[in-house]
Amino acid sequence: MAKILFMEDDELFFQTLKEYLEEEGFEVVGARDGEEALDLTFKENFDLYLLDVNVPFLNGFDFLKSLRDAGDRTPAFFITALRDVESVSKGFDSGADDFIKKPFDEEELVIRLKAALKRKYEILKYKDIEYNPIDKKIIKNGKDVDLQSVEREIFDLLIKNVGKTVSKDRFFEVMEKPSSLALRVHMAKLKKKLGLDIKNIRGVGYRLEKV
Repeated sequence: MAKILFMEDDELFFQTLKEYLEEEGFEVVGARDGEEALDLTFKENFDLYLLDVNVPFLNGFDFLKSLRDAGDRTPAFFITALRDVESVSKGFDSGADDFIKKPFDEEELVIRLKAALKRKYEILKYKDIEYNPIDKKIIKNGKDVDLQSVEREIFDLLIKNVGKTVSKDRFFEVMEKPSSLALRVHMAKLKKKLGLDIKNIRGVGYRLEKV
């Protein structure tokens, strides 16, 4: 399930589009202003940004530019009533992948979002494993691998950060009953089921070693 940060201060429009996107299988996290959205990007990982321009405190253009300047390359779409060429140009200059003008067709928006996500997330490979980050399907030696949902979320964090240490706190965010012991058990199961080379960085977290 792709996770979208949706920055929009119009409550009715936000709720309407949020419900539609959730029906299409997306997870949607809302922010009503630029500062709230920026704070969320520090706390959570998102697969795509859906942004209004005219929001309080930090407008959409400046919000996205600050992320791009920091090296964040997450796909980003502007949804706005602004229609002038100058605004469109400013949107793309700030780092947008697409600029959607209101009103728009919701079905077409979903098509565009899925296309952007597909470009971002090609099939990830690790040894004899193939992983689709969109539907989180795991294939090992040509066969589907059945994991518990929490193990799948932990694997998702590992394979998206191969060679990088992921903190315990980040893993705890996807666990219903987080603890160091429970995390260690999940790691042991993943090693056994998938043959992963996982290293415990004592006191910090875990790292999936590069092949």
